[in-house]
Amino acid sequence: MVQLFPFSEYWWFYLAFIGLVILLLAVDLGIFHRKAHAVGFREAATWTVVWIGLALLFDALLYQYAFWKFPRDARLMAIPGFDPASASWRVSLEFLTGYVIEKSLSVDNIFVFVMVFSYFAIPAKYQHRVLFYGILGAIVFRGIFVAMGAALMQYHWVVVFFGAFLIFTGIKIVVVKEKPPDPGRNLLVRLLRRAFPVTNVLHGSRFFAREDGRLHVTPLLVTLAFLEATDIVFAVDSVPAIFAFTKEPLIVFTSNIFAILGLRALYFMLAGAIEKFYLLRFGLGTVLAFVGLKMVWLNDWFEGKFPITVSLTIIGVLIGSSVALSLLFPKKHPSGTRMVSEASAANRQLEPQRLEVGQGGDPGWSGNVSRSTVRVLRKAIAIYLLLLGLGLILRAALDFGF
Repeated sequence: MVQLFPFSEYWWFYLAFIGLVILLLAVDLGIFHRKAHAVGFREAATWTVVWIGLALLFDALLYQYAFWKFPRDARLMAIPGFDPASASWRVSLEFLTGYVIEKSLSVDNIFVFVMVFSYFAIPAKYQHRVLFYGILGAIVFRGIFVAMGAALMQYHWVVVFFGAFLIFTGIKIVVVKEKPPDPGRNLLVRLLRRAFPVTNVLHGSRFFAREDGRLHVTPLLVTLAFLEATDIVFAVDSVPAIFAFTKEPLIVFTSNIFAILGLRALYFMLAGAIEKFYLLRFGLGTVLAFVGLKMVWLNDWFEGKFPITVSLTIIGVLIGSSVALSLLFPKKHPSGTRMVSEASAANRQLEPQRLEVGQGGDPGWSGNVSRSTVRVLRKAIAIYLLLLGLGLILRAALDFGF
């Protein structure tokens, strides 16, 4: 299959994109988060919108560039039946699909973040710094995984292997209840503790500190090491999942990175409410199983390419429905009270600064809004997501003449 964006011709695009990411991260840490502080809900929600907006803007610009470039590319125009307009639109949809998949799977990371920060007793004002450097490491590892995937996915047996692996992972997520992570048993954390002595207390926002003239690592670095290790595990699922929808490494890499960039803001926005989306794991597991089926069977059944619009619709409906149903039917204890996870409770105890920000700096979330109003808003959002999913299904059916 001919690549639309071969690395030999678009190496400059990768460099420009990495430069853009570095610039965005520099602005984020050097200007907006120069001083350590607890990130409140309003700030996190604003940054979440900003990162999603930047991803959609990039998608639009990528479409415009492809629409301009493809008709001028003699290599592509020499392919019999090549339609530059259709190919440009497909590039845009593939980026959006990859972004949605990675964004959805990254929600599972948030639960791990909550548990790890509670385990190592990391205050809220230092969590952003840990996540920032975690993002830098994730970008490097995702680049390595994408490069490996681009080389391996050329072999059909590798595609089938990863497809079967995703099906197994999806079924496991749905059937087996996930156990909380145990950072103390993580191999990387144990190796780090053997190589360096670890301080018993934090030393501000520093990763290294000297005690009694000897270099020590602080709990911040141990936390960062564990988060990097868990991200590598998550990448084993997410990178092959996006390769199921596109064979273009450029699209896989850019969609992956944009989803990762917004992960910090998403964490600070949802950390206190992540247990409310208790049905999300069923949606994520079903999505992974669908992606695996697409790699193993559906692509071949549709002559090499399962319709991207149908794929995007299925993923959107599965994720949206799991979120909507979680909000419509909140999980309760046997006594009837709503579930609040121990991890989230512990995390909130470690974050007095965040509560102060939310109560003093954000009147809309200060407790003045009644619980009944919040419940009505949640159900309204859930109904909207369900209607949106039904609309997407209807649109896909009309497009394909069903």
